[in-house]
Amino acid sequence: MKLSGIASPDAWIGLRNGVLLGSALAVLMWRPAVPAHAAWSTPLATRSVSTTPLQRPNLSADVASADARIVADWVADSRDNGGRPFVILDKRDARVLVFDAQARLIDSSPVLLGAAAGDDSVVGIGQRPIAQVRPEERTTPAGRFVSRPGRNASGEDVVWVDYDAAVSMHRVRPVDPKERRLERLASNDPSQRRISYGCINVPVAFFDRVVQPVLGTQAAVVYVLPEVKAARAVFAAAYAGDPSDHGL
Repeated sequence: MKLSGIASPDAWIGLRNGVLLGSALAVLMWRPAVPAHAAWSTPLATRSVSTTPLQRPNLSADVASADARIVADWVADSRDNGGRPFVILDKRDARVLVFDAQARLIDSSPVLLGAAAGDDSVVGIGQRPIAQVRPEERTTPAGRFVSRPGRNASGEDVVWVDYDAAVSMHRVRPVDPKERRLERLASNDPSQRRISYGCINVPVAFFDRVVQPVLGTQAAVVYVLPEVKAARAVFAAAYAGDPSDHGL
């Protein structure tokens, strides 16, 4: 049978294989070459917002660690979130807490994080194919980030936490049964929830119910607590006052 537009069956096969190879390479890349959200909004630091402190979130010890409560109180007191929703990611507890713009806790969830302990990303790691990321480089960086909704190289909707380092928050992908990602998410042991290349994997239901509506339509602020460094070294302003102010 003659193939319309193709000179020969061999040419058709070559074209087909090229498309498949291109798709496979796209899946292996951390992020698209250009953000899907090219028109990112003005940085939060330049926004004009009220300086009146927000009501501090009422977080109990069984919901949030001491460091997470201190940072949440500081955000409410200082309005460091710039009138945006915000997230506190507690790496030691492998848990994310999502707040609205008024510092009210919406919900929290266990998450999967970078397999390697560490608070910094390797320079240029976001430019590498995922297969070239060494085990010790699979960290989730700590610090303050302005997140943006977007899509990764596979077209999946994600929330970019650190675009340059290719760190995003996305639905858990149980692509390799040996990793047992769903079972790890269900574990009560935070150490079991360290398996990713650095991205923040959240349960699908939590992403669809909380992350997408709150963070998937606008910029937000993500505070990633450190696990190797001292929290007061990363968020010095949050620890400037008397610890008794935070009920500790």
